[in-house]
Amino acid sequence: MDRVISQNLHMNGGTAETSYSANSSVQKRAILITRPIIEEAILSILPKLNNGNISATNSKLRKNTIGIAEFGCSSGPNALLAVSHILETIYNNHCEFDSVTPEILVFLNDLPGNDFNYLFKDVGSFCDELKRTKGDGFGPCFVAGMPGTFYGRLFPTDSLHIVHSSYSLQWLSQVPQGIEKTNKGNFYIAKSSPPSVITAYLNQFKKDFRVFLECRSDELVDGGRMVLTLVGRIGSDPTNKECCSFWELLALSARDMVLQVRYTYIYTMHRGI
Repeated sequence: MDRVISQNLHMNGGTAETSYSANSSVQKRAILITRPIIEEAILSILPKLNNGNISATNSKLRKNTIGIAEFGCSSGPNALLAVSHILETIYNNHCEFDSVTPEILVFLNDLPGNDFNYLFKDVGSFCDELKRTKGDGFGPCFVAGMPGTFYGRLFPTDSLHIVHSSYSLQWLSQVPQGIEKTNKGNFYIAKSSPPSVITAYLNQFKKDFRVFLECRSDELVDGGRMVLTLVGRIGSDPTNKECCSFWELLALSARDMVLQVRYTYIYTMHRGI
């Protein structure tokens, strides 16, 4: 990933009116919709981990460790929403078979500029709530931050069992090369964009997604599971209003702001102010 982008790109932190935390209801809905898929993925891998596991009566002995990674976690209530459901599914499964949950490692990943300070204020209460509601039969659970781009290796080989990412992989590692002159006045694909721009974005996505899958294939254990939710569209036209109208409006607004500043500067110079 471009170093400048990876160091500076991030969602608005904190809890203010313009923060990601206060404006992520659509992302929350996506996580809730995919809960059955997440649960199915977890339950498909747990039997392998549970083989030979011990009875809950001997809670001091724990054989396995489960590694969970949340890619593109951002901050706010959504950051731990999917993780909470994953842990609940693991706990319920082990209760059903009267076995002790293994040690669990949860890694929260996002770019270095992410508001990890605010995120980990939530982590403390999250862990306390786990202890209070699940008791001695659950855990221990360790939560850690993992800053860095997911378009590269982040974890040791065979260290992850479950990978989850929601509404993150549509963000590319860089602006496709060669579109600066052909896509002037636009932030993204627009109706005025030539076919070469559409092709450039498609090729960049293919390249990035391949890198993501290659990295995760090394980090996941044999039989590990990934649940990835991406923004998509119903129609085949990449310039239709369901995916591009927002970016066109944003580009127009930015252009108007630039023109306003330019005209103000010219007027000020003309008046000699």
